Amino acid sequence: MSTNLTVQESSTNETYTVELRSYFDGGLLQFIGWSILGWLVTVVTLGICYPWAVTMIYGWKINHTVVEGRRLKFNGSAIGLFGNWIKWWFLTVITLGIYSFWLFIALEKWKAKHTTFVN
Repeated sequence: MSTNLTVQESSTNETYTVELRSYFDGGLLQFIGWSILGWLVTVVTLGICYPWAVTMIYGWKINHTVVEGRRLKFNGSAIGLFGNWIKWWFLTVITLGIYSFWLFIALEKWKAKHTTFVN
């Protein structure tokens, strides 16, 4: 998908059109490698490092995404997510699993909060 942006330069009074494209430039082998590494880290640490795997894989996806000519950047950290993960786990336990229905939404909100544009 692409969007055209018309720009008029005030000093020369010239008008030109810039094409703003959206695309993903990550590769399949990179994705497989990051996914395997994330899975291994999660399994070897018995799930303790799952937040690190999430931030690693999500960061790779976001850092390879361009929306209308602007590259996205993920600035979340595994330590920041780990604190939330402990809180969410605690809420799930004390609500006998009911909070787990909101866990996906809480994680998506955290991801969105830590996603910005590079330029």
